[in-house]
Amino acid sequence: MRFQILDIIFNPPHPVTGDVVHPSERLNRVVEMAVLAEELGFDSYSVGERHAGDVLSSSPTVILGAIAQATNRILLSTGVSVVSVLDPIRVAEDFSTIDQLSRGRLEIVIGKGNEVLQYPLFGLDITKQYEYLTENYELLRRLIREEHVDWTGTHRHPLNDATTLPRPFDGPFRIWHGSATSIEAVDLAAKWGDPIVTANALQPRENYKVLIDRYREQYRAHGHDPEKAYVGSGSGGLFLADTTEQAIEDFRPLYEGAVAQQDKRKHDPAAKGKVTSFRTIEEAVERGPALVGSPERVAEKILDYHGSYGHDFQSVSINHNLDFERQKDTLRRFAEEVIPLVKAELKTTLWSVEDKERAKGFTAQ
Repeated sequence: MRFQILDIIFNPPHPVTGDVVHPSERLNRVVEMAVLAEELGFDSYSVGERHAGDVLSSSPTVILGAIAQATNRILLSTGVSVVSVLDPIRVAEDFSTIDQLSRGRLEIVIGKGNEVLQYPLFGLDITKQYEYLTENYELLRRLIREEHVDWTGTHRHPLNDATTLPRPFDGPFRIWHGSATSIEAVDLAAKWGDPIVTANALQPRENYKVLIDRYREQYRAHGHDPEKAYVGSGSGGLFLADTTEQAIEDFRPLYEGAVAQQDKRKHDPAAKGKVTSFRTIEEAVERGPALVGSPERVAEKILDYHGSYGHDFQSVSINHNLDFERQKDTLRRFAEEVIPLVKAELKTTLWSVEDKERAKGFTAQ
């Protein structure tokens, strides 16, 4: 099993105190946490992308550029890059620049995004979000693999003899596909032989498992080697204490305050994956994907979910409303007390020397 830190860089007011971290401080903390994650031996650090709401990740490529210069070994990623609203030319240029700056330590996760307000912001029709995703991905795929590209599509102007610069560091960087609510994303990944990351954040596990199972089925149907059908998994947040009971009580105000903040968005109740299915912290711990508890209980839960998903890497997110020193202590404790328990039970070839499609500048330790 490999391990990743994901920060979508949410920055709403604290759900209990109402305090807000200054944007400059919040962004610099992201870089500091990436440096610490590298020191602790995490495999990957991932930055989200959102273009609406109380979120500071509208420019993940800029943030990853800063992290690339502050680190030496850790793999850089996204979660997710919202290519459905982006120009594939700029996506190819920006991420290839990061690939060069990091000397080949880049793999990205793409998707249509989980924020409905970004479509009107970019003047796009949300009913066509999967059309945009497919077309932009397939053009991006060509741009990072080929020079002198001729291309004609539906939602943007044609290209003639297009070559984006810089080129990727040493061949095309790997693209993963984010999966949360629909079959379109997993079918697209399976068609092209790409890996997926299941969100595993807000819904019951069976909702995610049905998509993972479909992905593996379609991957084989398209004739790809099933050994390369890698799957990553997110989580419903990370919080550690000496006992699970203590963790639940300590985390309760933050969790239930965050649920109340979600409710204020007034999402359509029929829209899957927009708000948590677990109203209380007890529900999230007992039946949901929240990694809240003692180190032993959290390791047990990751192993339990692996029994359902068979995933190769686990992505975790630390609540940004915790005191920053507590955030760093949580990261350290996870690395020292949880990861060894999981790695003793689970193996994968992902990012090892056997994984020939891994980022050219990165091999897992």
